[in-house]
Amino acid sequence: MNWHLLRTEKALEETGSATRGLTRAEAAARLLSGGPNVLLTAKKRSAWKLFLSQFYDFMTLVLVAAAIIAGIAGDRADTLIILSIVVLNALLGFAQQYRAEKAMEALKHLGDPLCTVWREGLAETIPVANLVTGDVVLLDAGNVVPADLRLLEVQSLAVMEAALTGESVPVQKTVRVPEEDTHSLGDRHNMAYRGTQVTSGRGRGLVIATGMNTEIGQIARLLQAPEADTPLQVRMRDFGKKLSYGVLAICAILFVAGLLRGESAAGMLLLAISLAVAAIPEALPALITIALSRGASVLARHQALIRKLTAVETLGSVTYICTDKTGTLTLNRMTVTVTEPAGATQLDGLPLLHAAMALNHSVQFGQEELSGDPTETALVRYVLENAGSDAVRQLAESHPVLQERPFDSERKLMTTVHRSGEHYLVLVKGAVESVAERLAAEGAGGWAERAAAWGADGKRVLAYAYKFIDCLPANPEDWESGLQPAGLVALHDPPRPGIDRSIRACREAGIRPVMITGDHPETAAAIARQIGLLDGLSRVVSGREMEHWDAARFEAEAPLVAVYARVSPAQKLQIVEALQRRNQYVAMTGDGVNDAPSLRKANIGIAMGITGTDVSKEAAHMILLDDNFSTIVGAIREGRRVYDNIRRFVKYIMTCNTAEIWTIFLAPLLGLPIPLLPVHLLWINLITDGLPGLALSAESAERNVMTRPPRPPGESLFAHGSGLHILWVGLLMAALALGTQAIALQHALPHWQTLVFTTLSFAQLGHVWAIRSEEEFIFRKGFFSNHPLTATLALTVGLQLCAVYLPVANKLLHTQPLTLIELSASVAVAALLFHAVELEKWMRRLRRTARHKR
Repeated sequence: MNWHLLRTEKALEETGSATRGLTRAEAAARLLSGGPNVLLTAKKRSAWKLFLSQFYDFMTLVLVAAAIIAGIAGDRADTLIILSIVVLNALLGFAQQYRAEKAMEALKHLGDPLCTVWREGLAETIPVANLVTGDVVLLDAGNVVPADLRLLEVQSLAVMEAALTGESVPVQKTVRVPEEDTHSLGDRHNMAYRGTQVTSGRGRGLVIATGMNTEIGQIARLLQAPEADTPLQVRMRDFGKKLSYGVLAICAILFVAGLLRGESAAGMLLLAISLAVAAIPEALPALITIALSRGASVLARHQALIRKLTAVETLGSVTYICTDKTGTLTLNRMTVTVTEPAGATQLDGLPLLHAAMALNHSVQFGQEELSGDPTETALVRYVLENAGSDAVRQLAESHPVLQERPFDSERKLMTTVHRSGEHYLVLVKGAVESVAERLAAEGAGGWAERAAAWGADGKRVLAYAYKFIDCLPANPEDWESGLQPAGLVALHDPPRPGIDRSIRACREAGIRPVMITGDHPETAAAIARQIGLLDGLSRVVSGREMEHWDAARFEAEAPLVAVYARVSPAQKLQIVEALQRRNQYVAMTGDGVNDAPSLRKANIGIAMGITGTDVSKEAAHMILLDDNFSTIVGAIREGRRVYDNIRRFVKYIMTCNTAEIWTIFLAPLLGLPIPLLPVHLLWINLITDGLPGLALSAESAERNVMTRPPRPPGESLFAHGSGLHILWVGLLMAALALGTQAIALQHALPHWQTLVFTTLSFAQLGHVWAIRSEEEFIFRKGFFSNHPLTATLALTVGLQLCAVYLPVANKLLHTQPLTLIELSASVAVAALLFHAVELEKWMRRLRRTARHKR
């Protein structure tokens, strides 16, 4: 249907709706019959397909080939145990991946967008998914249009439609029906389409299509690209490929050496293949994804919703937090503290200033409370409490709004035009200096001094002005000239409790917090001093001063400025770019449409979940569900913890794999028989590598996690001695295993292979306990403080003992029961590795102390 050609009344009739919107009962019935307003996404893999995908890995297929080779060689027990381990490994991988996908799906639902609809004549906020045909949607600057709409009412409404039409300039909307049919979406000015962005103004639209019936729904299947891998995953995949080549070369050498020693070709091939599978950390990318998704889940519980998984790993690199003031550093509970009318003029019995506060706003009156911008709701609430709701309602009825020029961050003004008897009343509110510039001569006497005095106390000051005119000028610019002063209003928004501690925590962590606000410099500076953001070494800069700065000046001044006041969106972007040119890693908060460029440009864009617009949320990496600065600090702490834990299990798994390689590779060179069977390697890889390594992701943060400098973004996972640790600990672990083998052979112990198997397994478990911290001794950190790891280690030890002592395990794993003395000796030898890693921490502390003394 050509909805753009229908008159308003006909469109309402076709959808069975009314200007008051649908009733709630009718909306519920339509939602049940028509389905939710969602776009189809890429078809999710079913559970059984997800399970089968665990077998698509190249090394897993190689392992299956190894089982077949064992069967051909006549060793059916090995075939059975290898296939059993393959299936068990697939089950574990499936369980972890399934849980990770479910967690990410739940996180996405937390970020489901909301919209405001007009139902039964009242404004109501609902999830976009619950929109139905016939709903009347309220649009405001910053909204993403939630469905295809036939516009019913517009007030300076402009929509960016580049997503559909490619037009890079916002389109001014109207309710007029075009005189002739047009097939171009860009020419249908009385329509608004799902996914486009409201850049200015307000409006009201009738939902005529939802979900896949919308214009953008027709191309939704083209937009279902899978989420890109994180930089960390890409680096690990590249590392895995390079490691694979090295391991395969070692396996080839091992195979040839075995043949030269007279070993069977089938046995050596099976051993070489098993070693390759055990040594190559093919599960690392999956483990990293699991760790990141778990971190995202933790952040969501702490009011920080991660939209892009890359944000979790990069939070630890943040060096600057550029934050807004209102609602982020303060409580966002604006309260009018002082009103100062400029004269005795009244309107319907109210002082003109109070009347202007009651009329010039975009607040929606809900059933029980006001909704809209916190500053505006505070202004309206003040008049309601002092004049009464009846007086405010009568004033609105006698002075209906005819035109509106919404608030603009460049003008810093909002203007409304009302009918007032036979005349028109123009009301303007905004920043004191912006309103003062538009007053008639000598109209703002004393305003600047009063605003400065109130601002110095941390109050936000707004100015009101007015004029009566006989006819409406054609140019809206003319509305805002020749005004008469109506008065000043001061509001106060107290700092959030504990915000001063969060500021100190930032500085201790090597992170510099910076306030960027549209408020008056005096107001911003007062709040900054209260919370400890502004000191004697930093300064306050206004947007007017920055108008004359070039890129070089921005870059030179950036380290000196703690507060940017009266800042425009373009200047906000310039600040981000200047800091990045100084090699800083910037987290930027924002809530408006014009903040989207700076949010995209920032290394971590952070949108406000309460006051943020849809556009800002779409541009951000992370959404603050409580709009609280302290939540950003907590998110950075969690991001550092997650990355530390990723480094831990990478270090653990790589060390274990290195030890297995050295053990198998060095034995023939030292004249020893092959110390472990393929099935032993597979058991170690599954039981003593994977399970404890995954449990490391639950490790608590280091004590110094927020007192050390931010991590360089490009830093290798193997920095700070991790690569050296992997090498020497892997060699030591192999030496302990080979030493056990040599002593057991010297004493002609028949079950020497079980001793080597047990020693290597317990050595790896001791290692995972020791590397829980890179700084603290385990005795100080607490042996049992990581409950998931404690439980996993208890399970692993139990499984290892079963492998040694259960008859059925003896048969399948080719093990033999050890005496109590032999088991104790094996554990004691393995414990040497634990103490060696603890000794490494002590030596690191000694070196650090020596450096400090120099």
